[in-house]
Amino acid sequence: MNKPLVIYNVTVYGETIVYPNGYLKIENGSITELGSIHDYQRSSDDQVIEYSPDFIVVPGAIDVHIHGAANADAMDAAEQALQTMAATLPKEGTTSFLPTTMTQSVEAINDALIVCGDFVTNNQNDAQAEAIGIHLEGPFISAKRAGAQPLHHIQQPSVEQFKRWQELAQNHIRLVTLAPEESGGTDLVKHLKETNVVASIGHSDATYEEVDAAIQAGASHVTHLYNGMRGIHHREPGVLGASYLRKELYTELIVDGIHSRKEMVKLAYEQISSERLILITDSLRAKWLKSGTYDLGGQSVQVNETMATLADGTLAGSILKMNEAMKNMVEFTGCSIPEIIQMASVNPAKQIGVFDRKGSLKVGKDGDCVVMNKHFDVQLTVCRGHIAYKQEEQS
Repeated sequence: MNKPLVIYNVTVYGETIVYPNGYLKIENGSITELGSIHDYQRSSDDQVIEYSPDFIVVPGAIDVHIHGAANADAMDAAEQALQTMAATLPKEGTTSFLPTTMTQSVEAINDALIVCGDFVTNNQNDAQAEAIGIHLEGPFISAKRAGAQPLHHIQQPSVEQFKRWQELAQNHIRLVTLAPEESGGTDLVKHLKETNVVASIGHSDATYEEVDAAIQAGASHVTHLYNGMRGIHHREPGVLGASYLRKELYTELIVDGIHSRKEMVKLAYEQISSERLILITDSLRAKWLKSGTYDLGGQSVQVNETMATLADGTLAGSILKMNEAMKNMVEFTGCSIPEIIQMASVNPAKQIGVFDRKGSLKVGKDGDCVVMNKHFDVQLTVCRGHIAYKQEEQS
């Protein structure tokens, strides 16, 4: 059994209270104490890691839209790829994630879902980020808004096909990106709602009325705001207008300054607010790798220091790290650290149905936390009470 872990003399962002000179104690994988250092009673067993109040402790981020990292991808249909992702993500402050598929052949999606489902059920390592489900992105999308998703594998939304995939995934699909305006879209949204799966409007050319119908059917989420959706026109608000206006919708945002320039990030923040925004990375296998050419679903992707594109220049996911998204969000909008926690941890936890155990620092919840400096550089990441990443001392 591991010794109790105490993070000491830091600014602790608890679920309801901030402790400027605080501590956090984790035992047997769960948070058992948090408060002011003046209330801490040291035990001889405690493993104490001390910082200073310039450092913050926040809940681990939950990335509900991530394809890959460190030369691994959910579509590799390989347990080792998921292990690599789970081992890498704590370096950027992510402690939970939904490995995300993409539009591919039925066979390729079958294989990926079998492996992902088995990984969620059987192969979790406490000292890594936890795969808390699967995000099925496509193939039930609009050809008009496909982005980097291959057109020839797009399908009409199908409840029967989804049921087969959910069975292969051992019932671990938690989020589905689809175009609700396509034939069968509303039926699939209703089925997802009935089976407690989040229906997300994405890669969609839906009109405002079609989005409204999807919301009535149970849709509650929007995939990567601005990208792969019908934009705003003064006579047709589209998916984007609905994202701004409809309080029923949580809305993902890729805050790399490329998928959406910083002014549009600020506009989203001011219109949608931290109450409904969810920070995601939508990252590829190229994240944490050097510049070069990599594969995305059989397509060649060029990667440099800032972005990933197909041969024709189409953006193809990102190489964004979660702590960079947090830093950028503060820089672009002036939002507060509690708002960052809301967007990176609280909102995704609530949306995916795990807020009872993740998403905030509270006694009884999982010991998932991150120590960061004022620049959002990750110093220490703890996953379920185990140190998953520790910044090496600078020489």
